[in-house]
Amino acid sequence: MLNKKYLFAFVFLLLAHLARASSILIPMDEEQKDHLKSYGIAFWTLKNGETVNWLLNYRGGSFMMTYAKALEDECKIRGVSYEVIADAKANAIVTEVSDPSVNMDIIKLEKAPKMAVYSPKNKLPWDDAVTLVLKYAEIPYDVVYDEEVIRGDLPKYDWLHMHHEDFTGQFSKFYGAYRYAQWYNDDVRAQTALATKLGFKKVSQMKLAVVQRIRDFCAGGGFLFAMCSGTDTFDIALAAANTDICEAMFDGDPADPNAQQKLDFTQTFAFQNFTLDQNPLSHVFANIDVTQTRQVERTRDFFTLFDFSAKWDVVPSMLTQNHDKVIKGFMGLTTAYDKSKLKPGVTIMGETKTANEARYIHGEYGKGQWTFYGGHDPEDYQHAVGDPPTDLKLHPNSPGYRLILNNVLFPAAKKKKQKT
Repeated sequence: MLNKKYLFAFVFLLLAHLARASSILIPMDEEQKDHLKSYGIAFWTLKNGETVNWLLNYRGGSFMMTYAKALEDECKIRGVSYEVIADAKANAIVTEVSDPSVNMDIIKLEKAPKMAVYSPKNKLPWDDAVTLVLKYAEIPYDVVYDEEVIRGDLPKYDWLHMHHEDFTGQFSKFYGAYRYAQWYNDDVRAQTALATKLGFKKVSQMKLAVVQRIRDFCAGGGFLFAMCSGTDTFDIALAAANTDICEAMFDGDPADPNAQQKLDFTQTFAFQNFTLDQNPLSHVFANIDVTQTRQVERTRDFFTLFDFSAKWDVVPSMLTQNHDKVIKGFMGLTTAYDKSKLKPGVTIMGETKTANEARYIHGEYGKGQWTFYGGHDPEDYQHAVGDPPTDLKLHPNSPGYRLILNNVLFPAAKKKKQKT
């Protein structure tokens, strides 16, 4: 009888040891029921003080973490597919991924980044894909806007997303189509009042100050992610810092007739040698974006992610993790970038080669890094003003939305020196 008790105790301790030694694998290939919420599980793990192993190019960029019942329960609650694997299996995965002959690697995520979304406080008749997916994935973030940026709040954060925005002070060049719309006039009044409150004579001057502080945030080590017009107008504002590109309906006085010649491309992140569109009635800011000139049918509108070396090109490998390398195209006020306008050193991570378009790009600035992603909503091909928000419950496996969430986790990665 005593021996049986000892045997029972031994088995209990052995099982307890195996439970402690086991891991949870969150597959990110086609076996995953909800790719988007899987990122939320990884973020939740980091928020609870645990680390996450991001297995680059292993089953679509899977996550592996130490087993805990609370973690397993959270996966069940959120509807995320997972596998409880023994220590031997976890070690075998590590060995496989670490093999120098395979294009895989392990990136340790160590600390949940402090998140901020640059977004207006007043309601506008469109939604932002990033805030939609952050809410769906249950990833916490703070909302900041011009007042917080000017006040100097950005250094509190690790990661900043720029909402669909026009940083040139031309109110998204919606004057031609929407100048009689109530929402447009309300926005102009709100922006003008805020500029006055913050001590600026014009909205364009306020936006320039905001852009310069965001630039400094990135230079100091911050991670910047922007989509749609928040990308090209950011660079246009930086290039036009010493001139006036806004016509009278936007800021009360004419644009500088020599504005084009006064652009300073040394100040920009991604784009150079572009030509401004100075027609205030058009929706185009410059010839960076190809929305108005592209000849791509919707049925053929796709872009392809580049294959990077996980062990050598670690950063772009993280940012392109996906279960699908061909992504459905989608439009926006800014849809895609003319590759001839990219600066040397900009990394193209996704392109529509047949149209010579860059769709997803990355680069470094100072100690920080930035990512620009063309288009408005990865699951709404041509999102129009006033359209309802995308219901992500209908798109839990969206490859286009996964690219956004790769950027969310990117700042959590243990710094790994790039190989040259």
